[in-house]
Amino acid sequence: MGARTDVALAVAGLHKKFTKRHKPPVVAVDHISVEVAYGKIVGLLGPNGAGKTTTIKCILGLMEPDGGEISVCGYDARRQRAAAMSRVAAVLEGARNIYWRLSVWENLEYFAGLNGIGGRDGALYFQQLLQRFGLEDKKDTTVLELSQGNKQKVAVACALAKRTPLVFLDEPTLGLDVETSYQLRQAIKDMVRDEGRTIVISSHDMAVVQDVCERVVIMANGRIIADDQVQNLLALFRTREYLVKLARDLTREGQEIIQEQFPQAVITSDGHDPSVRVQLINGQDIYRLIDVMRQANADIASITQEEPDLEKAFVELVRKERANGNG
Repeated sequence: MGARTDVALAVAGLHKKFTKRHKPPVVAVDHISVEVAYGKIVGLLGPNGAGKTTTIKCILGLMEPDGGEISVCGYDARRQRAAAMSRVAAVLEGARNIYWRLSVWENLEYFAGLNGIGGRDGALYFQQLLQRFGLEDKKDTTVLELSQGNKQKVAVACALAKRTPLVFLDEPTLGLDVETSYQLRQAIKDMVRDEGRTIVISSHDMAVVQDVCERVVIMANGRIIADDQVQNLLALFRTREYLVKLARDLTREGQEIIQEQFPQAVITSDGHDPSVRVQLINGQDIYRLIDVMRQANADIASITQEEPDLEKAFVELVRKERANGNG
């Protein structure tokens, strides 16, 4: 492959296996290849044991792969390790990556100093980070005294304070309340937009990945099973399934009329939230559905089309992978 200068991260043929005495080797990463362009936010997803953490640790030089090539911002991560690692930062275990007995500001100074960042320019940038993450009033507070949400924000801010082009964030919103999660997600998006950072997010929170990432890479059993734009993956699983909520139960005759025209319809008519769920073959069938509902004397409260989300797409892709005998 050679060092790639046109992308922030390039991985080719990466593989890693673990061996235990008297046991067959376990392949954690199975010859994967992936590239991440500058200025993008990419999600790295997968069920437990998929190989995500092993992949990240190999890229960060925390684990030696058995083979493959890794290029970080144009530097070979295995042969030019110091140069490559100076261009990447990571939060792998949330707030445990920071020093709890130091203040927020002291943590920023320390971690940025590891990359030679300090002085007046460094201080100005730290102040911007505090504002971006809503931590201005916590500047001189020791991390030990902060809420879990603020600890998490400090951990991410410290990774960003190193001003590396590439950043890995593992479960950045884990355990955060809705408001704090939103603030953190917005700060990450702003950072990419304003500074051209490249961020790889590994998370089990599909809503966060769908909101923040443009593209997702999905792993299972050490292999990449999907690598595409989020919207393309959603479109792949988009169906014409409609949910018709009713104001009152259908009569038996009404149910028979609907079932005759739409044999696969699922009718709920037990006095509690009566509804009809039906999958249509094409868009024009919605008009036929309304006509049939009128014939069935249905009192329609609302009609909504079920939209796919990233979680459903992820589950379906992993399910298919396992059904093919790969899990």
